[in-house]
Amino acid sequence: MYDVIIIGAGVSGAAAARELSRYQLKICVLEREEDVCCGTSKANSGIAHSGYDAEPGSLMAELNVKGSNMMGQLSKELDFPFKQTGSLTVCTTENGIAMLHKLRERGMKNGVEGLRILDREEALAMEPNLSDQVLAALYAPTAGIVCPFELNIAMAENAYNNGVEFKFDTEVKNIRKQENSFVVETSKGDFETGCIVNAAGVYADVFHNMVSEKKIHITPRRGDYCLLDKSAGNHVSKTIFALPGKYGKGILVAPTVHGNLILGPTAIDIEDKEGTNTTREGLDQVIERAEMNVKNIPLRQVITSFAGLRAHEDGHEFLIGEVEDAKGFIDCAGIESPGLTSAPAIGEMVAQILKEKMNLEEKE
Repeated sequence: MYDVIIIGAGVSGAAAARELSRYQLKICVLEREEDVCCGTSKANSGIAHSGYDAEPGSLMAELNVKGSNMMGQLSKELDFPFKQTGSLTVCTTENGIAMLHKLRERGMKNGVEGLRILDREEALAMEPNLSDQVLAALYAPTAGIVCPFELNIAMAENAYNNGVEFKFDTEVKNIRKQENSFVVETSKGDFETGCIVNAAGVYADVFHNMVSEKKIHITPRRGDYCLLDKSAGNHVSKTIFALPGKYGKGILVAPTVHGNLILGPTAIDIEDKEGTNTTREGLDQVIERAEMNVKNIPLRQVITSFAGLRAHEDGHEFLIGEVEDAKGFIDCAGIESPGLTSAPAIGEMVAQILKEKMNLEEKE
């Protein structure tokens, strides 16, 4: 019998576990893979977004900016690599300039500090390898880069040191509601708990729909990436974004905290929740679009390609909160970009919900 079971050991689950480990609780994290960080958290851009892209007033916007502001201090506390490099969102057409101004206004509403529109000369002085077609760019100094694995591992280790149990190779098969508790049926037997935190990435809808009449739907959105050798790592010093489109922030070019260069991701909606295969078309699209904003990318230095899945909820919003018709079941669903940046704030929010619900007492 546990007070809280967390389903999923990605960044959201690990962040929730870490924050909840401050309280006098018996907590268990169930993960079907062999370790933490094996799903969405593993395969992404490693970008700490500044927060100008999300819709003002949305939970995405609020938690993005909060998480971004927490990242520097957290990296010191938990000793994972994070660099505040800044980002440039580049426009190459006249009508794109109005979009940059809109993004800046949106960012200011969201509370992002230091946003500036640069003209062509200023942008090229900052990043000489920008495309010759660049007309202007939005500079966001608070954006950064982080190692997603080390962030995830660090939060999980800290939770474990504070008494949280982790059970790996343990796949949740079914959840049964009882009067005041839940029975979680897994490949390793049944577990009983008072509360559940559903941080299951692309499978969060499956578990939500087991306990609630109000169904949600998550689409796996595949993103293909190319990773370049460290010899290409200095090609740009900041994250270079295209103007965002219907499917998100577009193809970026960025340094990584380990000194490589990363290009991607695509945004291709698929049915298969395990569909992390790359495709020739996807990788061609990554290269073609990356070269629209950054010139002379040394593509002979590509050392690997990979794909990840984002958990895209139909309303394009984080769903975090207690499910109305399943008291004690806390959703942490639809966590797609900027989920990595938001993770520390998501953990805090989940812990706050349970603190108020369960009158939790902090440990000494």
